[in-house]
Amino acid sequence: MVVLVVDDSSTIRQLLQLALARIAGTVIVEACDGLDALAKLAEIAPDVMLTDLDMPNLDGLSLIRRLRERPSSAHLPVVVLTTQRTMPPPEVLEALSITACIVKPIRPDEVVETVRAVVPSRR
Repeated sequence: MVVLVVDDSSTIRQLLQLALARIAGTVIVEACDGLDALAKLAEIAPDVMLTDLDMPNLDGLSLIRRLRERPSSAHLPVVVLTTQRTMPPPEVLEALSITACIVKPIRPDEVVETVRAVVPSRR
């Protein structure tokens, strides 16, 4: 399974990397913002993307909007990483087909459970 992790915090990316390493056979590709993620998506086809919302250059919601416009990533499962304060309203989550949300602070067990739930072949 290939997981694209998008967050401007290297600490958060490292925490996610450690958590996802618990899932055997997982390859983690990191991006530091939405623009970096779009460049990576030109090279890889992830099974799931975990993205922060509040990032420079291209924020998470704008990134997801662009993903949904592309046939190759229109149905990519997306897990949003956010704080309770910046949680998008339910209608935005639904409109962008956001698969799941993880509220920070990140708990490794929750990350693993969520990824396994949205990528069923990895249960």
